[in-house]
Amino acid sequence: MTLFQRYGYNYLGESVMYQDETLICEDCGSEFVFTAGEQEFYAEKGLTNKPKRCANCRKLKKQKHRGKKRMFDAVCAKCGKQTQVPFNPTQGRDVLCKECFDAEKAASAEA
Repeated sequence: MTLFQRYGYNYLGESVMYQDETLICEDCGSEFVFTAGEQEFYAEKGLTNKPKRCANCRKLKKQKHRGKKRMFDAVCAKCGKQTQVPFNPTQGRDVLCKECFDAEKAASAEA
């Protein structure tokens, strides 16, 4: 591994030298490099803790949290079927189930 050094300032304004550092991911156990540039970025933002996860595990964790949307119960205005939607239905506005929504979308694309 090539050692990369970088000079900068921490969040207190103190002069510091940053060096690439090898860390272990707490999720998958693989080694990853906390680069001097990343360390400088963390310091500029006032972040004092080192990352605990490699880039792949951070990405997976973000995707996992995005998938947990709160769903609301609704009745489809077109077919009357019970459905769930990722928004709170507003009184007086039609809500469609996935099948009816897809059918309307396809019909409007053909027109």
